Amino acid sequence: MIFFSDMDGTFLTTEKTVSETSRHALDAIAEAGFEFVPCTGRALTGIPAVVLDHPSVHYAVSSNGAAVYRLGPAGSRLEGAERIRLVPLSREAAHAVWDIAQAYDVTFDVFADNHSFLRRDLYDRLEDFVDDPYTLASMRAGRTPVDEEPDETIDRVHDLERLAMYWRDSDDRDRIVEAVGAIEGVALTRSYPMNIEVMDKDASKGTALDWLCRHLGIPASNAVAFGDNFNDIEMLRVAGTGVAMDNAEPETKAAADRVCAANDDDGVALTILELIQRA
Repeated sequence: MIFFSDMDGTFLTTEKTVSETSRHALDAIAEAGFEFVPCTGRALTGIPAVVLDHPSVHYAVSSNGAAVYRLGPAGSRLEGAERIRLVPLSREAAHAVWDIAQAYDVTFDVFADNHSFLRRDLYDRLEDFVDDPYTLASMRAGRTPVDEEPDETIDRVHDLERLAMYWRDSDDRDRIVEAVGAIEGVALTRSYPMNIEVMDKDASKGTALDWLCRHLGIPASNAVAFGDNFNDIEMLRVAGTGVAMDNAEPETKAAADRVCAANDDDGVALTILELIQRA
């Protein structure tokens, strides 16, 4: 058995912490010889160290499935991480997205090279776009402010993974989604109500789950996946057992095989412990 879990709104509490019950579930996975794979829209460096450092975790999926990593040994999980799969967003497409976005009052995150880069003035204005203090703190911690235009960042980075925009006006969101949706070769999703995420059309958590299972010789039918938002839907469909959180979007619940308790009620951990006990 192999477990794939989204982080925000799923494995992590609303305060962006890992509960004691969740730590116990990770211990149970390690003791049973199974795998736990964080599968997130975050950059690799944005995944909490308490998750990456756990002995049940040897692989990680980041940037909504654009990148898959084999983690380094204990003591150097990030430093020794090796990317074993990449579905890059083309620079041409990324420039086209920025050409559209710069006409609106939105942030513009460039996920690349294991990090998320954001122009400094937009980084300094994150509180204009995000109200929740825990999400805001997480975003600040997970982003690197840069003194350059997004076009320069897009050209400078080595491997481009995905883009994200946080908006203030829903009319702006609708116009951006329509315009970006017309760009060839891209896919759009979201992990928060107030953002837009752009990847290559072949990058998703679902395709990453399928690839990693095949890479490890584990049937996808033996995979259990947990999620709460639109960027988790394909992952829940590909896994043998797709589990939506009680706090998930209705569309995410509709794509799942079952619904567990909310993230603040240890839904992922309790389901994992149940499934291991039954295994």
